[in-house]
Amino acid sequence: MVTAQRKTFMPDIANLDELHAHQLNGLRWTVDHAFNNSPFYRKKLEKAGVGLDSIASLEDLRGLPFTTAHDLRDGYPFPLLSVNPEDVVRVHASSGTTGKKKVLAYTRKDIEDWEDMFARCYEVAGLTAGDRIQIAVGYGVWTAGMGFQKGCERFGAMAIPAGPGNIDMQCQFLVDLQSTVMCCTASMGLLMAEEVEKRGLRDKIALKKMIFGSERSSDAMRARIKELLGLEELFDITGMTELYGPGTGLDCPKHEGIHYWADMYILEILDPDTLVPVAEGEIGEMVVTTLKKEAAPLIRYRTRDLTRMMTDPCSCGNIMPMHDRILGRSDDMIIYRAVNIYPGQIDEVLSAVPDIGCEYQVIMNRGDDGKDYMRLKVECQQGVTPDEQEAVERKIKTAIKNKIMVSCSVDTCEYGELPRSERKARRIFDNRG
Repeated sequence: MVTAQRKTFMPDIANLDELHAHQLNGLRWTVDHAFNNSPFYRKKLEKAGVGLDSIASLEDLRGLPFTTAHDLRDGYPFPLLSVNPEDVVRVHASSGTTGKKKVLAYTRKDIEDWEDMFARCYEVAGLTAGDRIQIAVGYGVWTAGMGFQKGCERFGAMAIPAGPGNIDMQCQFLVDLQSTVMCCTASMGLLMAEEVEKRGLRDKIALKKMIFGSERSSDAMRARIKELLGLEELFDITGMTELYGPGTGLDCPKHEGIHYWADMYILEILDPDTLVPVAEGEIGEMVVTTLKKEAAPLIRYRTRDLTRMMTDPCSCGNIMPMHDRILGRSDDMIIYRAVNIYPGQIDEVLSAVPDIGCEYQVIMNRGDDGKDYMRLKVECQQGVTPDEQEAVERKIKTAIKNKIMVSCSVDTCEYGELPRSERKARRIFDNRG
């Protein structure tokens, strides 16, 4: 028997007043649950002198202590655990390559909530049960593959769990299975787009949409992918292992910002140095507090991701608030000649320069004179002549100087000269020691 696709995975919340009341109830539950069931949180909350009685309004969130990645690593292997171990049905871990991984536990309800959030992302992207979703992200202990697949199955569409890499198989599936949606990193999306063009497959595939996760992508890269594949839409999905996994937000077809699921967590945007709220619309660090998470709740967890809150409501009519695309991480910041530079700023500058391609590298060196030097290596679009490349280099230097207030050298190269990646592309090379 085939069950009908559920009409909506959006919450039954009509306006912001209802949303804020829902958040307050969830915040009070989280504090009570963590205090009563987690020795780690009880100690932290008692030290801060706060408890359930301290939460009378959402403003009282600011009196709660912060949780950090160090707390997760120090509590290895089951940090923040707030349920009995026999109630844990799954664990996932961060994809970090050094030191102890951040392992997070999930109850059955946590898994179901995550699946519903992810299904909501597919719904907001305009997918239907008739879509065929090729999932080209990593499977294993990390959250990516499992999140995309379980969300797809919950939504009711066809899941094609291809995993990352294996370009021959990916292309074969696009043709033979007529996948309509592909989920991958932006770097993998570019690689696939170029392979489809190289192999002459565009008229043989049915791909209409791509959903990108795990890394920031420039407007130039997105435009190139869309052009090569003839896509209707590209979407950005957000998430992290600590906060369930991918699926905690998505930009809708209006592409005015990332709708985040504020019925599931509270998002603060704070100055990463002072830890006070930034001015409206300013860039800051994302700090999250979960409202329903049972096994490993988060109370003011410092994500280190940088973004800004979108101040205007989306024209799509969805009341879920929005933040901007992730601009980088506070610990990825480059300090160059006393100027703080985030990778996302470089993306934005380069995307506004005509005739450049999708890939670039930022190379930082320290000279014999003790000064720091920054060099950008940037691909040009196909067909750009050597004389035109010189003009492009001048435009990039001027744009970097005007927008980021630093000087740099620029070397352009032919389209396709810089390496492609099946996962995340490395673009920052800091050799200063």
